[in-house]
Amino acid sequence: MSLQIQNAAMMKLRQQISLTENPQDILFSLFKQFKDRAAIVTSGQLSGMVQIHLASENKLPFRICTIDTLRLFPETYAFFDQVEKRYNIQVERIQPDTAAVNKMVTEHGEYLFFDSKTKQKLCCDIRKIQPMQQLLDSLDVWITGTRRDQSDTRKHFQKVEILSSTTRPILKVSPLIHWTTEQVWEFVRENDVPVNPLFTPDAHGHYFDSVGCMTCTTRIRPGEPKRAGRWRWQNATDNEENNKECGLHYAI
Repeated sequence: MSLQIQNAAMMKLRQQISLTENPQDILFSLFKQFKDRAAIVTSGQLSGMVQIHLASENKLPFRICTIDTLRLFPETYAFFDQVEKRYNIQVERIQPDTAAVNKMVTEHGEYLFFDSKTKQKLCCDIRKIQPMQQLLDSLDVWITGTRRDQSDTRKHFQKVEILSSTTRPILKVSPLIHWTTEQVWEFVRENDVPVNPLFTPDAHGHYFDSVGCMTCTTRIRPGEPKRAGRWRWQNATDNEENNKECGLHYAI
């Protein structure tokens, strides 16, 4: 199939999905049509878990992947084991290239991300973006849990887009793009969806709104921006939400 025909087919599918409001219907149609060429890619956040639950109810085989940076919280690794047992699935854990990680650590140190934003981006590139690019080689559809209420930057995200930085058209779909945090939690509670224990507030009301690498993610205080816990040491000099991203949703 020529690239021109592939693009035309993806454009048509993009229009169809854009008009479909029910996330479960979107997931059903994508996994029915693309099978293992479509995957929910999640770090175990609430939105990703809602999508896993909806996909499991469709009674179709579905693919789940996560980017294992090798620096995740122990609770996150244990949580994915729990998810696999609950839904009788296998979570594919895509890891960074060992040689690339070792070279980075040798040249810049294990905690290079404290030195500068440039080195933080380098670490994220090797541990997250490059493995994601490798995963995309096996996909036609990348299903994400991004939502517009997650940050000022993400409120401009599209429900469906065709990636332009790849060698062939890949559809990136965010079925819950319009859901609010309250809607997500309501669904989780009503359907007894598994939740990473890190999302439980501590005795002081501090909580994780998102969970990434262990060193680079902290709890946030009530009233703080949702991304304040990511690379917290940058907050003193950089308060723009736009800069509190690993680049995964921008570099690809």
